[in-house]
Amino acid sequence: MTDKRTDIERPLWLDQLEEEDLAFIKRFILLSGSLKDLGDIYNVSYPTLRLRLDRLIEKIKILDSQKIEDNFERLLRAQFAAGKLEASAFKQLLATYQLQKKKSV
Repeated sequence: MTDKRTDIERPLWLDQLEEEDLAFIKRFILLSGSLKDLGDIYNVSYPTLRLRLDRLIEKIKILDSQKIEDNFERLLRAQFAAGKLEASAFKQLLATYQLQKKKSV
């Protein structure tokens, strides 16, 4: 997608983030990256906020990865990185998907 105002390509990972993630990033930037101030807004402890930020960073890395070519696998990995899938469910879904993919080739 191209931004009409500047003709700069928007990264695909940005379009794949959820509104909740975008709001978190916006608040983080507007607070100059202060996790303490952000913790006050969300009313959570620093470790909780740090975990959320770490998960968001990992999610962005996965969504931006050029190594993962399959969109479904990218989505699964991003959901796991965001803490929305348990490790056992993630492994089972990924293994089943990869097996089905091999069978269909």
